[in-house]
Order: sequence, then C-alpha cells, then structure tokens
Amino acid sequence: MSDLEDDETPQLSAHALAALQEFYAEQKQQIDLGEDDKYNIGIIEENWQLSQFWYSQETALRLAQEAIAAVGEGGRIACVSAPSVYQKLRELCRENLTIYIFEYDKRFAVYGEEFIFYDYNNPLDLPERIAAHSFDIVIADPPYLSEECLRKTTETIKYLTRGKILLCTGAIMEEQAAELLGVKMCTFVPKHTRNLANEFRCYVNYDSGLDCGI
Repeated sequence: MSDLEDDETPQLSAHALAALQEFYAEQKQQIDLGEDDKYNIGIIEENWQLSQFWYSQETALRLAQEAIAAVGEGGRIACVSAPSVYQKLRELCRENLTIYIFEYDKRFAVYGEEFIFYDYNNPLDLPERIAAHSFDIVIADPPYLSEECLRKTTETIKYLTRGKILLCTGAIMEEQAAELLGVKMCTFVPKHTRNLANEFRCYVNYDSGLDCGI
C-alpha cells in the first residue's frame, strides 16, 4: 500500500474513538450480565463522573425491606437515581411488585422496560406510560448535594408518588428536604461501599421502620 493510500484511510477523532470504546464496554457489560447475577449490586460498576456511589449490601437490603413493607403486596415502587436499591428489590422480589428504575446512566437499560431514562435537569420529561401519582412509594437519591438538584428531583418525586417518600441525601440537606418534601430525618444511617466525605441520611414523610423523627 502506498503512502498516499495510507493518508486516505479514514481516521476516527479522539472523541469518536472514546465514544466507540464506551459503546463496546457497555455492550460487553450487557453481555456479561447473567440471569442469576444481573441484580447483584456492583455488577454494573460505579461511575464517579456521574456521582455514583452504591449502597452497602446491608443498607440496600434495609431500604428495600422498608419499601416492601411500605407498599404491601402488589405495590408499585419507583427508584429515582437509586439503582442499588432497585437491584436489591429485584433480587428479593422477582414477582408481586411493580418496580421501576429512573436513571440517567443508560447501562441500566439492561433491565428492560423497568428502566426509565431520567435526567433531573428535565424532571417531568417522562414517558406517557408513567402516569402521575402512580407509585405507592418513591425512593430517591439525588445525585448531587445541591439545592438545585434536590428542588428539581422534588418535582419528579411529587409527580410520581401517591404519598410516601423515602429520600436519601446528605445530612446538610435536612432543612431543604423538610421544606420541599415535608420529610423528617430517620435514625437509620445509610452506608455506602466506599466512605464518603459527606454524612448521608434517610428522610421519610410517613411512619416508617427507619425510626424517623429524631
């Protein structure tokens, strides 16, 4: 092959190459998710650039059990930016509950129709099949500790819930959470698989097993 032919060979830009590599990585991860372990926390790795920090197994279990108790048989649960709770819920309950995961990270589309693409910057940009006030409880973990993020996520929560709210966010957001959602801090302290710089807490607006009202 001549030098001229080499020069004419199409070359991918650095941006296009990075996008292609990301696509192949996502495809590989989708292929690697087996039916038996597809709901394991950590099977889809954290992406710190998206402010992703998974709950510990113990915390995910406690929050999932709380949600199940709150909705009862045949209940509907929305997990907003809380994928590890969704995974634990589906690990515990493959049937008898309707559970949706509202998430920006499209790697979670492996969960099929239960995945709803969600960008908190467009809090009400949801599919028509997601009706207002159609979930018995909304579990939400806004990705950023900011008033703007919480305020926009609040719009989503209020649209989705029939009443019950379980919010997980930083202790520094207590006042804003109470003002926006009418929730109170619980005694239960959630933990993550990695130690975070900011103290995290749970907040609810109903009589919960997480010992609210301290």
